[in-house]
Amino acid sequence: MNTKKLTSAELMALEDKFGAHNYHPLPVVLERGEGVFVYDVEGNRYYDFLSAYSAVNQGHCHQKIIRTLIEQAQKLTLTSRAFYNSKLGEYEEFVTRYFGYEKVLPMNTGAEAVETALKLCRKYAYEKMGIPSNQAKIIVCENNFHGRTTTIISFSVDPDAYTNYGPYTPGFIVIPYNDVPALEKSIAENQNIAGFLVEPIQGEAGAYVPDDGYLRSCYELCRKNNILFIADEVQTGIGRTGKLLACDYENVHPDILILGKALSGGVYPVSAVLSSSDIMDVFKPGQHGSTFGGNPIAAAVAIAALQVIEEEKLTENAARLGEIFRSAMQQLCQKSHVASFVRGKGLLNALIINNDQTKNLAWEICLRLKEHGLLAKPTHTNIIRFAPPLVMTESQLHECIAIIEKTIAEFE
Repeated sequence: MNTKKLTSAELMALEDKFGAHNYHPLPVVLERGEGVFVYDVEGNRYYDFLSAYSAVNQGHCHQKIIRTLIEQAQKLTLTSRAFYNSKLGEYEEFVTRYFGYEKVLPMNTGAEAVETALKLCRKYAYEKMGIPSNQAKIIVCENNFHGRTTTIISFSVDPDAYTNYGPYTPGFIVIPYNDVPALEKSIAENQNIAGFLVEPIQGEAGAYVPDDGYLRSCYELCRKNNILFIADEVQTGIGRTGKLLACDYENVHPDILILGKALSGGVYPVSAVLSSSDIMDVFKPGQHGSTFGGNPIAAAVAIAALQVIEEEKLTENAARLGEIFRSAMQQLCQKSHVASFVRGKGLLNALIINNDQTKNLAWEICLRLKEHGLLAKPTHTNIIRFAPPLVMTESQLHECIAIIEKTIAEFE
């Protein structure tokens, strides 16, 4: 066996040769992480400003979460749901009380949780709302990102997501995001509307924050018309936006709440769908499930991950640091020809880059940021998402702001 340590170039070549080319990573090979930092195989240290798309809110390899993972892995890893296990009930009680719901259905990935929510909405529509079989429609928003399954990409407007994957799953109506009249019009013009699925802030669209009052108005429209309000908080939930849930900014309590990513602190695939007993009870034994959903490791890890959010006041930290970050970026944009404007909430933010003359400018800026010790990634060509772990300190944030300012200046 070859024990020689491979270089970054060699490891990237292996992925290129043997892996499917369905991602375009930044050219850095990470080997370990701690808190807000990650290290490549050559030992270079970087600030992580992506947090695995907000899965690592609690910081890389948080010791409490890792200890919990190890302890549970040494006792029992998987039983399937053919049997009860000693951790699942404890987790179900903990997570429902934590978020204020009556029932939870545990899954593994964000996309699985979204699929579960869609099935739950449809089943409830037929069994409790009186909608005729196979006639239920769910309203969704343009520029959404809810996952990559066949059903989910059926209502995407991104050609990269849906091209050549048809035939597509019917039953969805796409309307503009941040447009209350569009929702009202769609409800008025269509029969058999069962649900409205929305991201409180569109993450993949570049931290697109809707107008104040948008979520509340949509929620009230759904209430008025007996439509289930379904919030996908896989990326925006669990402290990321400066509230426990982004919906909390407008005191909206979704009928169906979808969580994932930071639910495990990024150490294990854990997702969840939360709802009322009335809605969740349409699922009967054998009608939905997952071999790994609700396994003992996932249950134990998720409890620890949520305890960390509360114990370390990471939600409050995200709110405070987010204000500092956006203020600094707004000042940068006022004097920059490259950086146009900043948007976001908490520590989910995006810097919009002026790509008029150079199409790949945002990508080139991210490459230069890497050289200066900070990792970020563009989305939609000209948007750089900045989402560091919520354990970041104010002094670390100021150091990162200086890196971003220095890098942007090099492109002016």
